[in-house]
Amino acid sequence: MEPSKEYVVQMHGITKRFGSFCALNEMNLDVKSGTIHSLLGENGAGKSTLMNVLYGLYQADEGEIFLKGEKVEVKNPSDAIKLGIGMVHQHFMLLEKFTVVQNIILGDECISHLGMVDMKKARKDVMEIANKYGLHIDPDAKISDITVGMQQKVEILKALYRGAELLILDEPTAVLTPQEIQELIKIMKNLIDSGKAIIIITHKLKEIKAASDICTIVCRGKYIDTVDVKSTTESELAALMVGHDVNLVVDKSPAEPKETILEIENLVVENEKKMDAVKGLSLNVRKGEIVGIAGIDGNGQKELMDALSGFIKAKSGTIKINGKEIQNTTPRNIIDSGISIIPEDRHKRGLVLEFGVFENAVLNKYRKMPYSKKGILNQKAMEQFTNELIQECDVRPAGCTYDHAGNLSGGNQQKLIIGREVSNNPELLIAVQPTRGLDVGAIESVHKTLVRERDKGKAILLISFELDEVMNLSDTIAVIYDGKIQDTFLQGTVDENTLGLLMAGGRNHVHE
Repeated sequence: MEPSKEYVVQMHGITKRFGSFCALNEMNLDVKSGTIHSLLGENGAGKSTLMNVLYGLYQADEGEIFLKGEKVEVKNPSDAIKLGIGMVHQHFMLLEKFTVVQNIILGDECISHLGMVDMKKARKDVMEIANKYGLHIDPDAKISDITVGMQQKVEILKALYRGAELLILDEPTAVLTPQEIQELIKIMKNLIDSGKAIIIITHKLKEIKAASDICTIVCRGKYIDTVDVKSTTESELAALMVGHDVNLVVDKSPAEPKETILEIENLVVENEKKMDAVKGLSLNVRKGEIVGIAGIDGNGQKELMDALSGFIKAKSGTIKINGKEIQNTTPRNIIDSGISIIPEDRHKRGLVLEFGVFENAVLNKYRKMPYSKKGILNQKAMEQFTNELIQECDVRPAGCTYDHAGNLSGGNQQKLIIGREVSNNPELLIAVQPTRGLDVGAIESVHKTLVRERDKGKAILLISFELDEVMNLSDTIAVIYDGKIQDTFLQGTVDENTLGLLMAGGRNHVHE
């Protein structure tokens, strides 16, 4: 496609290599002014790399960038900002002790004739922009005191304050409630109505359909297609992304729960600041059911998991497995009690990245026969088990099983962890953010595994910040807010808005 003023940005033939690895191979992207354009692809497809090239964080080895038909060079983020490009990263870059206004103007301050920062003018300018686009904020609030959704508005305002005409949003809904997502979509449409253009990097097909006009699909660093979102279904988008049809709805029969496996009573757990983060939480999980905990990050989920894992001690309350108390024991005792855990952070808690794949596969069983005898490891047995696990779970190591686990892709690392934990034949399987950062093909595989284990009679506890995942996968949904379970629902008896309201601290009038 020839360069044209009709397009706010055109990226043609973009190639980016990291050593011998080609992350982008002659990639193309054409974004029209006044549109919301989604960038969709599997994990490692090159979406973020392409946007980092556009924002000047990386330099392309080959290819050209045009803004409104004019060729430009973007050597660094300062160049990008001067050219009217703004980027809101998935992990916000805000100073918690500064106010909203201080964060927005940082690095681009209004200086008075006395040589001092003119905070009065800065505040006025910020509020004018906020009101123009419907970004309702408290300019004087500290970042540490506002919600994640509000912090995202601050990041968007930072870009607009610097004159952004093109906004890049990287996974913008990852930690938002349904209500915050709807508000963000409204803000994006206000920006588009004012002549801005937006590029969204996202895995969420539902939100592409709700917000985007155009979607470009990429696969392994190559351009696949650009489609009109309104005339393309979610299933068609998923198939274009992974190269085959994907079942987007979790296929499962009704649960047939039996006896209680996990019983948590009045649990109180402190956080790192010695303040109560879990505040008298009670919850049961039965054999043959998936209980999903829905909540916004930071409402006690981490501390609950640390107590269940044995990493920290509970202040009070009990945790029982099959009637036996396990709170305040050791991680080893908890594993031996029949609990397997798919951790939230696969790098920090799930794998030893410098160990081989075969060593990671037996991390929680290497002390047992046939993997060791009298303290001596049986490497042949470890490799045999690993090869069977790789085959069964479709893990694709770059080399052999001796290859470091850190060399696996994120999706393959996750499949290795899930396969390992399931192979322990646990009484209770705890899955924390099991599909975070995975593409729809890998998500489908993870969901099938959890349902299969439930059908075998396992008790499953799911903790996820993806509300769709909790609603589709869980047989029972428990909503956590401020360290307590606010309410529980059977699948199909509650809507997204009610859950979102409870997650944000509201009350459920139906159950009152």
